Order: sequence, then structure tokens, then C-alpha cells
Amino acid sequence: MQTVEYVDALAAEAHAGQVDKIGVPYVEHVRAVAAGLSPFGPELMMAGLLHDVIEDTRWTAEQLRAAGIPAHVVSVVEVVTNEPGVPYGEKLKRISTNRDATLVKIADNAHNSHPDRTAHLPAGKRDRLAAKYRAARDVLWAAADSEHIEAVLSIVNPSLLAELRERQIAAESERPPSGR
Repeated sequence: MQTVEYVDALAAEAHAGQVDKIGVPYVEHVRAVAAGLSPFGPELMMAGLLHDVIEDTRWTAEQLRAAGIPAHVVSVVEVVTNEPGVPYGEKLKRISTNRDATLVKIADNAHNSHPDRTAHLPAGKRDRLAAKYRAARDVLWAAADSEHIEAVLSIVNPSLLAELRERQIAAESERPPSGR
């Protein structure tokens, strides 16, 4: 099995020359996602580092397996990879059926929603993406344990912790009273 360090180097090479929406080297995004997954072990960190590699580089799932990437890591990456013609909502439903893919996408969403990143976007794009990411959290957060979500957010984007707490309070107030 390969190490997180090996996978980090592979991700850096695969994303070399790519920049994100705000002009930052793309590898910084996948590293932030991986950092948010560190409480869940090395395989989830690897999946975080590779979560966009099939979608955005020349790498395929078969090549990742041949490079010694654990099968579970590759399968998580495949689940979070966009498929042509599949609407975003359907993708989120597919992801939310897989615990590890859900955590990867939560970390990805948290980093994409970070105020330090979104502040650099034009207002219209910032607003459109904020709505998209918030709607995605409706699906993703409903599919994950709140302790896991909190662990990811604490590392990747603590500004989302208030939203998580608001949702938890709302969910508790909607529960029927216990039969005591």
C-alpha cells in the first residue's frame, strides 16, 4: 500500500500547472480536503488528495490501481467523480449512499465554501456557488454523523460550524417529544 506522502506527490504531479477558481495552485485545494479527513485515517486522506484526479487530469481509476493506490481509495474517488450527463443532484444522492465518499465531499464542499476563498470571486459567481454549496450540504450533512461533520469543518472551514449547530437545533425542535 502506498503512503499519504506518495499520494500527495502523485496529486501534486497530476495537478501541476492547474489553478483553482481564484488562481491558487489546485494542489492546495486537494491538500486542504485531505487535511480535513485526517481524523479518519490515511485512506480517507488519500481519497481527499485524489478526489478530483480522475475528473481533472489524465489519470484513470485503472492507472491509480496500477500505481498501488488502495482499491477502497480508488472506489471512493470514483464515487465522487462527475459523470458526463449526470445532474449534480443525482451525483450528490449517489455520493450520500457511501459514508467515505460523503465525508470526502463534505470536506470538498467546506473548502470550496471557505470565506477566504469565496471572497475572491465576483459577487454573482460567489452568490451562485454559495447557494449550490448550501443545497449540497442539505444532502451531504443529512447522510453523515454530526460528529464526523464537525471534525471535518473544524479543520477545513470552522465558519460552517455555526450553520451545522443551527441545523442541529432545528432538527431537534422538529423531533416529536419522547414518550415518557
